[in-house]
Parts: sequence; C-alpha cells; structure tokens
Amino acid sequence: MIKKLLYTLLAVSIIFSACEEEDATPTNSGNNNNNNNTNLAIGDMHQGGIIFYLNANGGGLIAAPTDQSGSGEDTDLNPAWAGDIQWGCDNTDILGAEGSGMETGNQNTIDIEAGCATPNTAADLCANLTISGYSDWFLPSKAELNEMYLNKDIIGGFFDNYYWSSTEVDSENAWQQKFYHAGTQRSYHKDHFYCVRAIRAF
Repeated sequence: MIKKLLYTLLAVSIIFSACEEEDATPTNSGNNNNNNNTNLAIGDMHQGGIIFYLNANGGGLIAAPTDQSGSGEDTDLNPAWAGDIQWGCDNTDILGAEGSGMETGNQNTIDIEAGCATPNTAADLCANLTISGYSDWFLPSKAELNEMYLNKDIIGGFFDNYYWSSTEVDSENAWQQKFYHAGTQRSYHKDHFYCVRAIRAF
C-alpha cells in the first residue's frame, strides 16, 4: 500500500514538473514585432517592399518594389527629365505639408490628402496603394527621399529621372530629387510631371 502511494506521488510530481517546463517555454506567434525586427538589414524584403532605412528603435522605412508612376524612360514623347505624375494642387498652400525630416512623410501625405482633392497626384497614388496587404504607404519627405536615393542601387527599379517628395515649399513649388548623377534636390513647380515611389514605416 505504501509503495503504491509512493508511486502515485512520484507520478504526480513528474506531471507537475512537465507542466512547469511547458509554461516556461516562450512561444513565437510569427508576428512581425520589434523582437523579430532585430535581425533585419537594409536591402531585406519585408512587409511589402525593400528596407532602405533602420532607426534606433527597431523600426525603419520600406520602399515599394516599383514606381507608382508610369514609364520614366527616355523616349521622344517622354524625355528622361519628365515623368508622368504631378505633385498637384498648384497655387494651393497645403497646411502641414512642410515636414522635411525623417519620419515626416506620412503626416505630409495625410495633410496633402486633406487639403488637395485632385485625384492621382503623387501623394494620392501613394496613399491609395496596397501591396501584399499593406495599405499604409505614403509619399516620402525630402529627407526620406534622399535616404532612398542613397540606397537606390540596393532598392532597384529607379529611372534616371526626378522623383517627387511630399515636402511642400509654397503654394506653387515642392521638393524633388534627381535620381542620377549627384542626386541634386531642388524646389520645382507642382504642376510639372515627375516620378513617384511610395514608402511605408514599420
């Protein structure tokens, strides 16, 4: 009887020990959180595009794999200095769209969408884009566009052309950048036609 009781107690002890070990085992849900982002690098495919910027908090910026504008190739009808997308709302001052630093492009895009009803502008194309289930794309700010230019060979797919940023200068002009030679940034008329590449944050 005593031996049977000892066997029973031993079996119960083993079961409790196994349960404690199972509870202590960390689970991985497979979600993309900051813990899983620690091994990411510039150039990695991630959440719908290509990483081109990493911040100190485990996040960063992703470029869409291709342009949201049409052809930027050098043809008789479409010379290399002309894309096919306007910044939009020429002669309209967009309140709040002056952000020029890193991580300001999203708010610029929100402000442009709120203050400019014209469809298919540079910001509008980005704001209404969905890739791999992600729909939070935006037009990069001046600094974000430059960061993308610095990593353009890693991202790939850019034309030797000018690209719009979301940073407005005044009612008639916005910042854009040349994606060839020295990558010069300049302020230019919002009614001109240039290329667009959307980005998103993670």
